[in-house]
Amino acid sequence: MADTRKASRFIVPVAVAGVAAATIGLVPALAAAGDPDLPEITAQQLIEKIAASDTQTLSGTFRISTDLGLPLDGLADLGGLAGGAGGSSTADPTEKLTELVSGTHTLRVAADGPDRQKLTLLDGSDEYSLIHNGADVWAYDSKSKEVFHEKGAGEGAPEGHDRQVPATPKELADEILKAAGDTTSLTVDGTAKVAGRDAYQLLIKPKQSGSTVESIKIAVDAGTGTPLKFTLASVEGGKPVVDAGFTKVDFGKPSASVFDFKVPEGAKVTEGSDAAEEKLPADVEKDLAELEKGFGPGGLAGFGDLGKGGGLNVIGEGWTTIAKLDSGAPAPKTDEAPKEIQGLLDSFGDKVTGTFGSGTVFKTKLVNALLTDDGKVYVGAVTQDALVNAANAGK
Repeated sequence: MADTRKASRFIVPVAVAGVAAATIGLVPALAAAGDPDLPEITAQQLIEKIAASDTQTLSGTFRISTDLGLPLDGLADLGGLAGGAGGSSTADPTEKLTELVSGTHTLRVAADGPDRQKLTLLDGSDEYSLIHNGADVWAYDSKSKEVFHEKGAGEGAPEGHDRQVPATPKELADEILKAAGDTTSLTVDGTAKVAGRDAYQLLIKPKQSGSTVESIKIAVDAGTGTPLKFTLASVEGGKPVVDAGFTKVDFGKPSASVFDFKVPEGAKVTEGSDAAEEKLPADVEKDLAELEKGFGPGGLAGFGDLGKGGGLNVIGEGWTTIAKLDSGAPAPKTDEAPKEIQGLLDSFGDKVTGTFGSGTVFKTKLVNALLTDDGKVYVGAVTQDALVNAANAGK
């Protein structure tokens, strides 16, 4: 069970894989007339404005809505299997912040440079706060009255304990803008008002067919160059996969007291070392680390090292990159799986056939995976047809 919970930490980074791996071509474009009326700017100039932004302090409220197109009831059942291991804390950020992968949430944020950040997740009358203050990271769940504490990235922090406050619209934008290439169209798509601020809208679209990503739109503050809103749309249409943006923002320096934390009387405190989980086998840890690195800002290059071992290979490039894993063993039969898992697999798995044989495609609005009956796995932010075509090609 500990291995299942440990591996679950990688679900969110991998789900974002198709987005973070996309590369961007700097296609010049002029901002269209709109409201507010701002000076014309090219996409290149707007990229430079974002890069030059040095926003160190801010506070405000932002709203994040996520719709991966997953069967939420089934996921709830699966979550019951994956969580709940003895010794864990309901205030542990690894557990709590997985809530952000679905639904709509309101968060308060504050930042004062790299050593002080605070995020508060609001849920009715309950609050969950995550605070990084120097060498300490504190998390408090008001509903369970539990506290989680560990050393952060500050002075005196133990090696390996560097728990970061989750992504703001700027951090989401940075993941897209760190790499550049020729597989992406980038233009300025008019202007907008976001959180009362004048903003340019940067529009990012794949040039390649077969991607599940329709577009990414980033609203950039005209004054500071700070991204204020991030919207990722799927080719399936409907609600955006991710829609995260400030509703209120202030770039002034927050009071130092905002980042202070005192353990409430009677609260249960769990130290990070006390909540440490059983380690995965060394080879599995290495592969998971390489997988996360491969889906990071630098693209999918990290998969190359995995492929050398004969397990994982990379097909294609840019937005239509597909990772192929050959397990060397037939796929497990879903009718032999536990009831909760079987229901989940059946709810978003489609049986497919081709010259490769037969298999099942497990779909979200962003990342899809084809599991063939002979044990091969094809996964990427690509359409079902693209996965089947890759399998048919025998790559």
